[in-house]
Amino acid sequence: QVRLVESGGGLVQAGGSLRLSCAASGRTFRSYPMGWYRQAPGKEREFVVAISSSGSRTYYSDSVKGRFTISRDNAKNTVYLQMNSLKPEDTAVYYCAAVDRPTSSGIYYRKDEYDYWGQGTQVTVSS
Repeated sequence: QVRLVESGGGLVQAGGSLRLSCAASGRTFRSYPMGWYRQAPGKEREFVVAISSSGSRTYYSDSVKGRFTISRDNAKNTVYLQMNSLKPEDTAVYYCAAVDRPTSSGIYYRKDEYDYWGQGTQVTVSS
């Protein structure tokens, strides 16, 4: 079992930056591919970015490519999402998630492939 806890959300003006963190419990954190999703009011939860278990591979949605950066520190059991040049349309609850495939070196972007989810952290970007 993996428990995920997000932090770092808040209110920021357009053009600003935030850094989200996702702290994971469990000894095998370094084995889990991870991802970030977001959900705006009245909308479906959408894929943002994914990272492989080693951190060597990443995959970004077109909407955040070039502005957001995912990274992980397996020694600290933490995944980060650096968000720059934020836009009002980035406003959403952001969730981190983990895939329970410890032998995989892949990256995953389908929501139904993720087995564990955090509780989410609110990001609000004002215009």
